[in-house]
Amino acid sequence: MSLLDSVSIPRRTMVLFFLVDTSGSMYGDKIGAVNEAIREVIPEIKTISEENADALIKIAVLSFSSGAYWLYDQPVEADQFVWNNLEAAGLTDMGIAFGMLNEKLSRTQFMADTVGSYAPALFLMSDGEPTDDYKKGLSALRKNNWFKVAIKVAVAIGADANKEVLKEFTGNDECVLTVRTPEALKKMIRFASVTASQIGSRSSNIGSGDSTDDSNQKAADFTEQIKTFQEENEDLKDIQDGW
Repeated sequence: MSLLDSVSIPRRTMVLFFLVDTSGSMYGDKIGAVNEAIREVIPEIKTISEENADALIKIAVLSFSSGAYWLYDQPVEADQFVWNNLEAAGLTDMGIAFGMLNEKLSRTQFMADTVGSYAPALFLMSDGEPTDDYKKGLSALRKNNWFKVAIKVAVAIGADANKEVLKEFTGNDECVLTVRTPEALKKMIRFASVTASQIGSRSSNIGSGDSTDDSNQKAADFTEQIKTFQEENEDLKDIQDGW
């Protein structure tokens, strides 16, 4: 046995953020589908992390309604993450959620991995209108360097979701996905979270983490995957009797 056989090479971290609208309008089938989908996709994210020699995937969850809170104080490794069902009630304080995300996208907070971090993946889900001043929170968030290079995707749940707000978050139409049934929502969550984990944890050319060019290429690759998925699943958009 060589000396190298007993040496564990540290892996860099990629954090997958779920930002979940848990306002009163999400009550019932909507929050139920979110809970089921994320719970079922965690083992797949765990496998992606385990099979990646370069990247360790961690998960962070922010629930927002009347106020917002993190499910865990720190991002949790995928193989240790336990999903606790979210309940729906209250308003849609998206601006508060954006402010809390901005605070944690920092090397002194959730991006504090000493080995180095890949750009994060940010997954926003909402079914309605913000009830607070979201523009102030989003304006500050857009100045955050981690946010600038992150993979960003949003799911508009139902016909009443404000897709323009979600577009402001992602930066483009193509990364805003619309769903109108529990089945479509679960399919979108699985696809987007697995694809973001695969692309986001891909090795970069820089030893300490992603360079800006690497991150931008990952975001572009993710957008292409989303476009292909939507083209192949046009039926998910055309349901008239759903939410």
